[in-house]
Amino acid sequence: MSQFFYIHPDNPQPRLISQAAQVVRDGGVIVYPTDSGYALGCQLENKTALERICQIRRLNDKHNFTLLCRDLSELSVYARVDNQAFRLLRNNTPGAYTFIFKGTKDVPRRLMNPKRKTIGIRVPNNEIALALLAELGEPMMSTSLILPNQEVAQSDPEDIRDEIGHAVDLIIHGGNLGEMPTTVIDFSEGDAEIVRVGAGDVSPFGG
Repeated sequence: MSQFFYIHPDNPQPRLISQAAQVVRDGGVIVYPTDSGYALGCQLENKTALERICQIRRLNDKHNFTLLCRDLSELSVYARVDNQAFRLLRNNTPGAYTFIFKGTKDVPRRLMNPKRKTIGIRVPNNEIALALLAELGEPMMSTSLILPNQEVAQSDPEDIRDEIGHAVDLIIHGGNLGEMPTTVIDFSEGDAEIVRVGAGDVSPFGG
């Protein structure tokens, strides 16, 4: 059974954040809160942990994964971003957006869309997620915790423990969250294309 941490949503306890980061570094799969429901996360380079996440969600190899970043300082390492797109991201992060870019050679190929060679980038507006990323010192591989045959991300950590507590290493309880998905903006072909309207305001992107 997984560990279960109660972490304060506004003032995350450093000791628990440090322990959670160590679970990720050790190859674990975690459930953690974001500004658009709960998500599954693991270390960027860990193939085994990624395969476990795919089993939990029953994903195929065409799924678009997301790199969760604490800020935009790591953006150019993993994504090909022009100046106009960077300005838009700088003015709208952190927030409930997922941005799609062409990936760089530093992104593990198994994380990119196999045909388009794209990757999702996200800077969440959630204190627990940001503290965890700061402690890790690198992006985390992430995908929304949408269980098979469901359409929205899980919002209640107690339910999550009942459903998949046996399949993950840690569940972070950061409160009951809303179920609105992120807004998805695709920059991979240059101009901003609104792929999905969700929690993030689309008006800065021409919507």
